[in-house]
Amino acid sequence: MKFLDTCILIDYSKGKISLDFSQDYYISSIVKLEFKVGALNKRELKKINRILSKFYLLETNQVILNLADELIEKYALSSNISIYDAIIGATCLVYDLPLWTHNKRDFRFIENLEIV
Repeated sequence: MKFLDTCILIDYSKGKISLDFSQDYYISSIVKLEFKVGALNKRELKKINRILSKFYLLETNQVILNLADELIEKYALSSNISIYDAIIGATCLVYDLPLWTHNKRDFRFIENLEIV
């Protein structure tokens, strides 16, 4: 079980990486929206929606948003964490999932977050 960052979905959609669907992969609404916003046209958006249908969508609830707020309080000034990355990091912590990302520098400072 892994939580996928947007960069992993982008690489998967471009055929740069493959995924072993014998294990479960999770995303959140934030990742879903970040991925969709990259669509250049309706055809590409259809492809993105097909890809997104392969993953489990986790709910972004108030507990996650509260934790994201704490992460921003703690890391915004020192590490320049973005709102999106704070929500992604908080989601992984709340659901106790490792984060698969190529952008380790965006998350490496978050305590107790497992990055793969």
